[in-house]
Amino acid sequence: MQTQPRRITIAHSPDSDDAFMFYALAKGLIDTEGLEVVEELQDIESLNQRCLRAELELSAASVHAYAYFSDRYAVLPCGASLGEGYGPRVVSREPVEIETLSGRTVAIPGMLTSAALALRLFLPSFEPKLVPFDRILEAVRDGEVDAGLVIHEGQLTYLRFGLHLVADLGELWLRRTGLPLPLGVNVVRRDLGEETIRQVGRLLQRSIEYGLGHRSEALDHAMSHARGLERRQVDRFVGLYVNDLTRDLGERGREAVRRLLEQGHEAGIIPRPVAVEFVRLDGSLDGSEVWRG
Repeated sequence: MQTQPRRITIAHSPDSDDAFMFYALAKGLIDTEGLEVVEELQDIESLNQRCLRAELELSAASVHAYAYFSDRYAVLPCGASLGEGYGPRVVSREPVEIETLSGRTVAIPGMLTSAALALRLFLPSFEPKLVPFDRILEAVRDGEVDAGLVIHEGQLTYLRFGLHLVADLGELWLRRTGLPLPLGVNVVRRDLGEETIRQVGRLLQRSIEYGLGHRSEALDHAMSHARGLERRQVDRFVGLYVNDLTRDLGERGREAVRRLLEQGHEAGIIPRPVAVEFVRLDGSLDGSEVWRG
């Protein structure tokens, strides 16, 4: 009797860099080692909320959100999005300094996003207004809020809306820590077991390598999630967030993740210290990577 292949759901946000990374895996262009892969696309805050309920097996998630489900998920060493001196941007209708936004209303894409955490580290007092990430630029332009925190392609397109750059959080973070700003990681549910965890990690790693090795066709796929960007802009955006640290976080990437969560806790934003456990694709979960505060 032939057994049915095990089904694994992979979830990521509908932006071009995630589409690029997951392209080969979602389209069956690499050997899935007997797994049936089902792709789901949702905005990052929805994915964060679903991980809080432990609904997803493999998912993109915000580093910030991981603080609240670290007991049920481990972090894969591949597929992360880190900004090396760049990242989410704060924009406004008029040129202002970030300090002047204290107490003002700022549109954010989700309370659990890493962008929101980083903003609170540099602007401790502001009034957040939750706005879908793809409406934030309009909300700022139309005067619904005093400023907006933009992620994804909005980091490149805010000038189309006549808006001004207030601050690049990745740049501020690099000045403070000397590290890239960790935004998104891929997390895998612990109850899958170590063998399956390593298997899906290897598949994601191969998918990333396939995209980098077949850049043109992977960019063709990413264009379907470009939200009005031209191909050269998509190429630039993918280049920003699919890099060597995406292949493997390495010690510098791991330290960036730990540092963001540590500073979030020290600032009173994250209520308790976070145990960050990274998957070792050639072995078990790596307890040596745990920061316990």
